[in-house]
Amino acid sequence: MLMRTDPFRELDRLTQQMLGATGTTARPAAVPMDAWRDGDTLLVELDLPGVTPDSIDIDVERNVVTVRAERPATPQGAELLASERPHGVFSRQLLLGDHLDTAHVAADYDAGVLRLRIPVAEQARPRKVHVTGRSSSDRQAISA
Repeated sequence: MLMRTDPFRELDRLTQQMLGATGTTARPAAVPMDAWRDGDTLLVELDLPGVTPDSIDIDVERNVVTVRAERPATPQGAELLASERPHGVFSRQLLLGDHLDTAHVAADYDAGVLRLRIPVAEQARPRKVHVTGRSSSDRQAISA
């Protein structure tokens, strides 16, 4: 038998289930993420433990990236002793700036973490501007 030592955790879990916070197709659960820039690439990591790579769906439309995944529920007929992990549909939308190249988004999934690599668009990358100048003899010829 499984002993529960924190009655408030169970109450919190039940409240979340009643409010739909565990995620259903009608109300997907949020996905925690970290994002940072590394050189000319925006890296985004999303926690999706317990999902299969086949259940992950990534859509890019203009400057919005939508990540959806599903963790299956406990099998029918199983005697449930504890249910603290959310299951169902998980979703996260990322609104990206125009400075990112959404046509070249890459993704990989390892150890429950989905990593997106989004390159910075060429026109948004820092660049050097060459300065041209006239010699003093050219200025004298123009002023004459």
